[in-house]
Amino acid sequence: MEAVLVLEDGSVWRGRGFGGRGRVSGEVVFNTGMTGYTQSLTDPSYRGQILCQTYPLIGNYGVSPDDFESPRPQVQACIVGQACSAPSHRTSRMSLSAWLRRNKVPGLEGIDTRALTKRLRVKGVMRGILDVSEAEVDARPLIGLARRVPDINRRHLVLEVSTREVKVLNARSPLRVALLDCGAKASIVRALVERGAGVVRLPAETSFAELMSHGPSGVVISNGPGDPARCRATILTVRRILQEKVPAFGICLGSQILALAAGARTYKLKYGHRSQNQPCLEEGTARCYITSQNHGFAVDAGTLPADWRAWFTNANDRTNEGLIHRSGRFLGVQFHPEANPGPTDTAFLFDRFLELLA
Repeated sequence: MEAVLVLEDGSVWRGRGFGGRGRVSGEVVFNTGMTGYTQSLTDPSYRGQILCQTYPLIGNYGVSPDDFESPRPQVQACIVGQACSAPSHRTSRMSLSAWLRRNKVPGLEGIDTRALTKRLRVKGVMRGILDVSEAEVDARPLIGLARRVPDINRRHLVLEVSTREVKVLNARSPLRVALLDCGAKASIVRALVERGAGVVRLPAETSFAELMSHGPSGVVISNGPGDPARCRATILTVRRILQEKVPAFGICLGSQILALAAGARTYKLKYGHRSQNQPCLEEGTARCYITSQNHGFAVDAGTLPADWRAWFTNANDRTNEGLIHRSGRFLGVQFHPEANPGPTDTAFLFDRFLELLA
């Protein structure tokens, strides 16, 4: 199949199509991970985005449902240097192309993904259109269309990926955690259950009264897509959580929501952090953790109230990577301690949170 990607700056990238076919639009971003493509493609935080994988060969170990972070791919489209058509791994159930085709997600291969990534690094993430067709695609009309692609962050993306019903896991556990699902990765739930916690998975806009009716000892605010300022109802619920002194742990978008509920501000990053090797310094120590990340917004640490402090800072660009209240009851991290895919350096943060509930 023929495939062409057009960015809002007018640049055109021609290659071969794989997976599904058709025309899609979205925010074009890149991920520098060498592995973990299945987890990335099913991560709800990528909702509305066209994902470019910078590692040159993607799909070599196939696709296994055991690696899913949600039931289906969440990306608008997938861009790779080369898509492996003959995967080899004992857990593989199908090729990357077959899986994307089954889910009607188009893919583009055969372009210089390094050059595309460098363009995004210089100009920032851009809106784009990807067209995959059996016939040659005329890019000229797509250039004007790419400039008019709506900003996905104007959508309330969290409501597109949040659970619509209450789900309870490990219900017999005496230790119960409420999970405000803003697009939660499955591995967050696993990390809590593996540590013996019962998890009540709730829609993102659950009210404080409804949340507390489930009898949680603490609350986790999950990762998710888009602009955290769109999550007004969730911010109000988290503000009540802080007022009532219910222990809370925010992950990625959840950390941003925690900051907004406390009175701080957030802002959009130029090209975001999407990789498995982001170095984060723990404030007040000489310790640096290597973390897995996927976010396009950040907390303005300078706007944190006096009873909060920055907890972690990105060693590359000095952006905020975590915050903590002076009481120690409320904490948030911009990275993913569940680390799927990625290093396990910060998995201990789940233990720290659960110790608050004991």
